[in-house]
Amino acid sequence: MELCDTHCHLSDPPLAGDVAGVLARARAAGVTRVVAPAYDAASWESLRGLAREQGIPVALGQHPWATHEPLDIERLRDALLACGAVAVGEIGLDSLVDGADLRAQKSALTRQLRLAQDLGLPVILHCRGAFADLIAVLKEHGFGTVAGLEPSAPRGVVHAFARGPELAARFLELGLHLAFGGAVTRPGSRAQRSAKVAPLERLLLETDAPAIGLLDVEPRDVEPRHAREVAMAVAALRGETFERIAEVTTANARALFRI
Repeated sequence: MELCDTHCHLSDPPLAGDVAGVLARARAAGVTRVVAPAYDAASWESLRGLAREQGIPVALGQHPWATHEPLDIERLRDALLACGAVAVGEIGLDSLVDGADLRAQKSALTRQLRLAQDLGLPVILHCRGAFADLIAVLKEHGFGTVAGLEPSAPRGVVHAFARGPELAARFLELGLHLAFGGAVTRPGSRAQRSAKVAPLERLLLETDAPAIGLLDVEPRDVEPRHAREVAMAVAALRGETFERIAEVTTANARALFRI
């Protein structure tokens, strides 16, 4: 039995100060794969080091919170290729961050979606408060078309999905996966409703450590090992065994990220 944490910020404190220990504790909990996404140019460099020294599968991209920085798309391309990145991310739209400039965010997102398609990589998507805008942009870039059945078609995941089944269905129609994290451990959450009904073959697990907490774990204390608790929560919601959820979500992660 093995699990995959598909979203963990290993280059951020406190995790960055004890990567070896974090990974050892993850393995002890059955979490054998951890995908580490970037969010700005500085984190690209940190993650390139992790990929080289620790063999961590990484994703590189410019987060919507970092669109105040110029996006050098050729530098991003070079960095993705240099470290064998498994995805472009995390990228997306966020209208709730202070000083949000959706026009700039859409420009950065569009350029990165094109790059992902050029390189045949999936995308890791962040979204808050701009779901309709994100869906429109994704449709413009071929998500959800008939071509979505082809191996080279656009693909990706909406990470930290915490909304209800109606919005989940719209992303599923675009051929996207949904990654569930700590929100599914909270009784009565919208995430629980979505995790219960989403197709099993589109589910992924994540922690988003150290950004999102679990029911009884503060964000700063979350590590990839807590993907086990997320899996247990999803299993209970769906009436499945823990082993079944672990098996299928790990297979989903391997297939999406080709790891």
